[in-house]
Amino acid sequence: MKGVFVCVEGLDGSGKSTQAKLLVKKLCKDGYDAVFTAEPSRGKIGRFIRKRLFEQERMCTSVEALLFAADRVEHVQHTIVPALRAGKIVISDRYVYSSLAYQGSAGLSLDWIEAINANAQKPDLSLFIDVSPEIVLKRLKRKKSVMENLQTQRCVQEIYQNYVKKGLFKRVDGSKGRREVLDELYSEVICYLKKVEAKKRDDLV
Repeated sequence: MKGVFVCVEGLDGSGKSTQAKLLVKKLCKDGYDAVFTAEPSRGKIGRFIRKRLFEQERMCTSVEALLFAADRVEHVQHTIVPALRAGKIVISDRYVYSSLAYQGSAGLSLDWIEAINANAQKPDLSLFIDVSPEIVLKRLKRKKSVMENLQTQRCVQEIYQNYVKKGLFKRVDGSKGRREVLDELYSEVICYLKKVEAKKRDDLV
């Protein structure tokens, strides 16, 4: 893979979708070849998830996890891997950690969720925009989905924060202003890219 794969995670209403798109724009403006993508994807399974999964009473969490895992296979195969092979920086709004956080918050085994996503492309950099559940729920002006309640969001945040503690995520304070959050996300990506370039130079020596 020549490209770089970055996933942006956060609670619903954390601003992650907006920030992921702004991050792509800023990278492109500065001369990087960056593209935006998201999960659920725009594939057949992703469209089904967007249309049906959040509008009704929550279904069996293992079925949810399997649907997201299946959508992820298509997403990786048809969007992420081709972009990486073309040398692009891929910024994904949500990825495997969303399944771990949301289905895990409902009591599903994290080990099992990891197992059904074992073949998913591993992100090079994972960023978590951390905002309190109380704040994000106030931000959501639209009709809330079955997962957008205080108890669920608190559990989701706890799982994300545990991954931050394990060093799998870079935490970004989402309570700051939009520009400050974007600058921090951008800084993390540039820092990673510089490390990659430095390693390449070292390998050539």
